[in-house]
Amino acid sequence: MADKTLKVTQIGSPIRRTKDQRATLIGLGLNKMHRTRELPDTPEVRGMIAKVQHMVRVEDA
Repeated sequence: MADKTLKVTQIGSPIRRTKDQRATLIGLGLNKMHRTRELPDTPEVRGMIAKVQHMVRVEDA
């Protein structure tokens, strides 16, 4: 499952969000608007994405 990747793009601002949501975005490498990262499709990354799902767009890479 780790050989697959996900393309994650930040579409929401971290302004006025909780500290843990901001930290999750930074952990994903997405601390600025419209930044995109390709991340491995692991349960850990999926959990982080679920926590900030309202601020990111996820596509299969």
